[in-house]
Amino acid sequence: MKNFSTAALFLALASVVLPAQSQSSGRCTFLPNAPDQHVVVRGDTLWDISGRFLEQPWCWPQVWNLNRDQIRNPHWIYPGQVVYFDRTTGRLSLSRNNGAAGTDAPGTVRLSPEIRTSALGPDAISSISLSEIGPFLSQPLIVDADELTTSPRIIAAQEERVVIGNGDIAYVRGALGDKTEFHVFRAGKPLKDPGTQKIIGYEAAYLGAANLKRAGTTVEQPHTIIITKSKEEMGIGDRLLPVEPTSFLNFVPHAPEQRVDAQIVSVYNGVTHAGQNQIVTINRGKKDGLDIGSVLQLQRLGKTIVDRTSGRKETVKLPDEHYGNLFIFRVFNNISYGLVMQVRDTVQIGDIASSPE
Repeated sequence: MKNFSTAALFLALASVVLPAQSQSSGRCTFLPNAPDQHVVVRGDTLWDISGRFLEQPWCWPQVWNLNRDQIRNPHWIYPGQVVYFDRTTGRLSLSRNNGAAGTDAPGTVRLSPEIRTSALGPDAISSISLSEIGPFLSQPLIVDADELTTSPRIIAAQEERVVIGNGDIAYVRGALGDKTEFHVFRAGKPLKDPGTQKIIGYEAAYLGAANLKRAGTTVEQPHTIIITKSKEEMGIGDRLLPVEPTSFLNFVPHAPEQRVDAQIVSVYNGVTHAGQNQIVTINRGKKDGLDIGSVLQLQRLGKTIVDRTSGRKETVKLPDEHYGNLFIFRVFNNISYGLVMQVRDTVQIGDIASSPE
């Protein structure tokens, strides 16, 4: 499986024994037909494995009784290991010895102190499938309004070129800080909060990448850049953002730390409806307590109808309907990207995405 994390990840776990839990832990309920065990295979994800045992797959960390710090750290599981379900205690445990018979008691899991100094290995499973979200992990995608007005801009190209492409030299004005690698983007459509209609960001069209060739020696003197990657044609007025380390880690699914009530702002690719494994934006982000791995439940507000069976023709509001889940995989200040999971209906702009009940 392709690894999209560029930073070295350290996982230091002291010896841990996970305590027993009841058959139902808060929102986490085991399926009546849950298997006694599952052998992890290549292609599994934490979400897939959780779904074999639990009615709500995002409950994985709650079943394992992980604390918040452990949830924030990558939790690697590899093919060949065995997940056991102890029906007496209502607890899951993990084999640490590639599923060898008799090597682990099914009631507990002890993690020996260790440090992983490499990124996610090619065999380790991820929280969700990366195939759908891979391209979204490294491109700017969402630009805040203040970033749009203050980001460096291309003002000219070598030899007075109108169209700028791979290998071309261009000139930029604006503060680059100490950065030397940049994404080149063009501001796309504004994204509006469905409730307030206020612009909360812009969906950026990713054009390519550039490196700093020579910094200006004065505030007035333009910087010189060279285009290192061209996905689309670039031109005068296009903007730069510094390349940041990819922020996606293999976070275990979890409920937000604080109450979140959001709405669907847009469906990627400009359509109005989304289905399973499609990507949407919501009008909540870092400022609202969301982080990578947060899971929200999707629901549609019940319509208000006239009860024609009543002699008085009363108006009645139908119940709100929970029809799926949303896995948050990239978070900006005011907006987040989520992958649609387990839906029984289509996702529409304006639908509610809130903390699981």
